[in-house]
Amino acid sequence: MVSPVSRENEFAIRLRGVTKTYDSGTRALGPLDLDVRKGEFVSLLGASGCGKSTALRLIAGLAAPTSGVIEVPARASRQGIGFVFQEPTLMPWTTVRENVRLPLKLAHVVDPESTARVIEALAQVGLSDFADAYPRELSGGMKMRVSLARALVTSPDVLLFDEPFAALDEITRFRLNNDLLALWRRLGKTVVFVTHSVYESVYLSQRVVVMTSRPGRIHRECRIEAPEPRDDAFRMSMAYAGYCRDVSQALMQAGEGEVLA
Repeated sequence: MVSPVSRENEFAIRLRGVTKTYDSGTRALGPLDLDVRKGEFVSLLGASGCGKSTALRLIAGLAAPTSGVIEVPARASRQGIGFVFQEPTLMPWTTVRENVRLPLKLAHVVDPESTARVIEALAQVGLSDFADAYPRELSGGMKMRVSLARALVTSPDVLLFDEPFAALDEITRFRLNNDLLALWRRLGKTVVFVTHSVYESVYLSQRVVVMTSRPGRIHRECRIEAPEPRDDAFRMSMAYAGYCRDVSQALMQAGEGEVLA
């Protein structure tokens, strides 16, 4: 069930005793307890099939939990939640501009407000000059920027990312990581980011939540207390290497089935 939370609550997302069991009998998740503070950047890290993406869909309201309580104030707001999937899922027959406009059409937002929002969203991801391009004319990284612009166009309070950069080359991934962090700092959104990559989770996050194998539960939470803004110098630092080592160790322990209280 979903429970409303007052605006004064310091949490953007709260899960209590959340489980998910599919009709086949597969226990995908839980019990899971998780708090995400307003404006926080949190990554969910774990092996394939551990329930990371399931947790994200439950937070978004795209699926219902089998048991437990999910509190997400953004769901009740006008802005709500922006979701960026692993695949850009762009409409190939129309332009970048119209792909970004789609959520506004579904929300019955009309011109001139609609056009102004699309222009702003494209500017935020550095694609102003590609508004009239078609998806087939874009690189993989640019397609993902379009997907991000589409998530931003409704000015959501919460942004959810389901391994958005997994299929990209390392250089493009680094650039998009940097761009995403810059957007997060500037806009102050709450971000939950699903990834398989220890290195990406450490670079991006204030907190890395390491999950066990199915059914996914929290094995350990690792705080990344690195100075801001993070940049390539942080990637090359001893502090970054140390955090990656700690998170890698937690991930290996999670795969062995050890759950820490």
